[in-house]
Amino acid sequence: MNPDTEEVLAEVRRRMAEKEAAPPQALPPAARLGYRLNRNWVWVFVAIYGVWVWLPFLAPLFMHWGWEGAARLLYGIYSFFCHQLPERSLFFFGPKRMYSLAEIQNAWQATNNPMILRQFIGNPQMGWKVAWSDRMISAYGGLWLFGLSWGVWQRLTGKAPRFRWWMAALLALPMALDGGTHFISDFAGIGQGFRYTNDWLAALTNHAFPASFYVGDALGSFNSWMRWLTGFLFSWGLAWWIFPLLDESFQASARLILRRARYTATAPHPGD
Repeated sequence: MNPDTEEVLAEVRRRMAEKEAAPPQALPPAARLGYRLNRNWVWVFVAIYGVWVWLPFLAPLFMHWGWEGAARLLYGIYSFFCHQLPERSLFFFGPKRMYSLAEIQNAWQATNNPMILRQFIGNPQMGWKVAWSDRMISAYGGLWLFGLSWGVWQRLTGKAPRFRWWMAALLALPMALDGGTHFISDFAGIGQGFRYTNDWLAALTNHAFPASFYVGDALGSFNSWMRWLTGFLFSWGLAWWIFPLLDESFQASARLILRRARYTATAPHPGD
């Protein structure tokens, strides 16, 4: 190896050592932005996804303020992602947080047609409906809450336990069972099927609980508890499986950005 080549290699090694010791702030602006976005991807997710998850709660607030156009825009957008059945939704600015099917029918129309029922958004006497149903709040909101918890845990410990795919599948089973039986039950008509009356559960428990626990979808009922719990379990199981995989990918991308930027900065240029 001739002296000129040795000098070039020595200079490359020196520059690489300097750059390896340099903090990310020393990177070019574009590389620094990409590095930080990948390193902190979970907080980007929490911010952007959080807007998506919690916007439906603005719909009743907008109706309460008289901003009907903005509220109906939210109801319309989120109607593509949720059935918005009022007897399975939360209400704000009224005397009750949830209403029974009979109360909805008295205030709206005496119908069991879900396409008509879902159009009811509330009134000044009953309050206004959130644009998510209870299960959507628990499923989508649970995923957001996991992201927030994951970010805090990672910040405090630098690592988090990993779920296997079969663990996620196991936690998805309760929602599949609950949602599947509701789907079958609703073929008999909203408010008519075996998952509305839950006579089977009353017989199984020997009527140990009040009638309001077995019948309907109100807060505190069996159906309500199942929708909240199964949606939450599903979202946390899915997130606990997916988030570590995503984190590995994003952290690898951050390291790659760092290496490329440092290589570009240390590579000898013609005339050096």
